[in-house]
Amino acid sequence: MKFATSFLTAFTAFFSIFPTFAQASDMRSTVLKNAALDAGFLAAHETHVATNFELVLVGKTLFESRLLSLAEDIACASCHLDQFGSADGLPIAIGTEGTGVGAQRVVNGGDIVPRNTLPFWGRGGVGFNVFFWDGKVDSSSGKVKSQFGDHTPSHDPLVVAVHLPPVEVGEMVIDLDETKILQTESLSSADSLYTLIAERIEKDEEISLALAKAKEIEKDQIVFRDIAEAIAAFIRFNFRVKPTRFHEFVFGNTHLTDLEQKGGLLFYGRGGCSQCHNGPYFSDLEFHPVAFPQVGFGKNGFGVDYGRFNVTLSENDKYTFRTPPLLNVTKTAPYSHSGSTFQLSEAIRAHIDPLALIDTKTMSANARVEFYEKLKLWGSSATSGAVLTDEDIQAIEAFLHTLEYESEMQVNVVD
Repeated sequence: MKFATSFLTAFTAFFSIFPTFAQASDMRSTVLKNAALDAGFLAAHETHVATNFELVLVGKTLFESRLLSLAEDIACASCHLDQFGSADGLPIAIGTEGTGVGAQRVVNGGDIVPRNTLPFWGRGGVGFNVFFWDGKVDSSSGKVKSQFGDHTPSHDPLVVAVHLPPVEVGEMVIDLDETKILQTESLSSADSLYTLIAERIEKDEEISLALAKAKEIEKDQIVFRDIAEAIAAFIRFNFRVKPTRFHEFVFGNTHLTDLEQKGGLLFYGRGGCSQCHNGPYFSDLEFHPVAFPQVGFGKNGFGVDYGRFNVTLSENDKYTFRTPPLLNVTKTAPYSHSGSTFQLSEAIRAHIDPLALIDTKTMSANARVEFYEKLKLWGSSATSGAVLTDEDIQAIEAFLHTLEYESEMQVNVVD
């Protein structure tokens, strides 16, 4: 009887600790939810901007049309595909004269665009007002700053951003001797291209009638700004933030796995990720240096990309790039401004331990100097000094999988 009593006491004591485990799990969940909210995380609908659905639909057609490129050889949808999370799956983009999708564009040849193709998730939502890796379109100050200077075509920064690819050489302007006059990337050549594209759209009966109806104008009144507004409406609607499993965890009653929860706590805690990747888009939309390897010849040539410096010409902005938003980041490999890392775990590692991805012995002297310059700037960044094990990085990657969702409509492949 004494043995039975002792066993019962031990049995009761053992199972009495289970509520403690449950309480600890609940406490971790509460800490993670509060950390996300403190970092500016919002319900998906709070980021939405109203759009004209008629304009959205014609914007989709324009997004998929080659009429926007000078030689009619490329469309927005050539490099922004569903299968690559609205990017192209390449380290750096292949623009004009490229054919096929993904790796086919490299094999088949084409003009190189020296930076990684950015996806569209959340673009143009509430507060999303800085565009491109170097922020060359930026309305965070309340005024749109761009290459257009005082001649900005719109007060909507997303509409301004849509104006740029169709006038950039190699991206949608083919480099041919007979088109040199349109390759200056000046305001005058841009205006000429916009007029040409608008005339093409006007001649397309189906598109022009739909666009004119959506804009409540006559089709002979169509100008490029109308086209840009339609594409912006499509991007804003189709790729708007939708509830993810993390939204459901923070604002609902769902649960994350232990590994996902651990990753979230590391993301908002010791890993330091949320110091830059915060808010509803998991980006502060500001500019920071991360010592990623450089792939390709770079925006500045000879394996160099000065990033934000190319826009501001400020020495303090050298090697800095806008913090990439992380919605659907698991779908958009490869990563960094030059697409130098193909695994998400490598991209995470680069933020805290960039030397782990570099073999300096195989680099040229110039490449090493460039890398050392990046390291000096990275040394004062939010993530320098953080120590994460492989298991920690695996947990953060699991957490990032909770930020996945699908776009509203399928983008049709045009190549």
